[in-house]
Amino acid sequence: MSVERAVVITGAASGIGAATALALAAPGTGLMLTTRGNAAGLAATVTAARAAGAEVAEMLGDLTTPGVAEALIEATRAAFGRVDQIVSNAGKAEKARVAEVGAADVLRAVNVNALPVLALANAARDDLVASPVGRIVAVSSFVANDFGINGTVFPATAAGKAALEALMKALAFELAPTGVTVNCVAPGFTRKRGGHAALGEAAWIAAAEATPSGRIAEPEDIAAAIAFFLTPGAAHITGQVLRVDGGLSLQ
Repeated sequence: MSVERAVVITGAASGIGAATALALAAPGTGLMLTTRGNAAGLAATVTAARAAGAEVAEMLGDLTTPGVAEALIEATRAAFGRVDQIVSNAGKAEKARVAEVGAADVLRAVNVNALPVLALANAARDDLVASPVGRIVAVSSFVANDFGINGTVFPATAAGKAALEALMKALAFELAPTGVTVNCVAPGFTRKRGGHAALGEAAWIAAAEATPSGRIAEPEDIAAAIAFFLTPGAAHITGQVLRVDGGLSLQ
């Protein structure tokens, strides 16, 4: 397939990943969409992205399994000839008290939230450096830096997302001379459509009340920030964590 840019999006079956795919879907764009196991959700995203004019390839796979990240990059090269940009959105939020969290929980959170994008970046490094629009955007979370907001504590996930942000900043520093940019987007409370939600409905209402803007984010709010980081206009922005949280972090 001949495309102007090829973008890998993980966690594309629902929520922020699906919204990002649709925000980017357009003629001339190649999208490699992946998810771990939600085949029906992924198929719906693929159909919608193709309807918007994008060239789309898809792959199911658990990025925490050795070799899957590398296989995803190879599949992207096979479909589009190269990899220009990576959007790492796949992750999992686990709510628990600190006393309930053990070493295995923290290590699992780092493995799920931080290490897959590192593997993807390393596998695609040559392609990204060769691209005039080489970009990596990783989705973090407010829980990496803000604790106890609205009574919400995700200690293991916080550790995983904090590790993600640290790795992305290190990668941004290393790749800066090549022109490749690396940034994170840290959503506040965000509606989860088409997938698992870590909070119940009453908690979502309370979350909206705790957010200065008076509402929780929609996936499209986060997708818009991700899409901006992928543009040529964001070429001089790297190593940043952009909070898209309706003012939640101001408290």
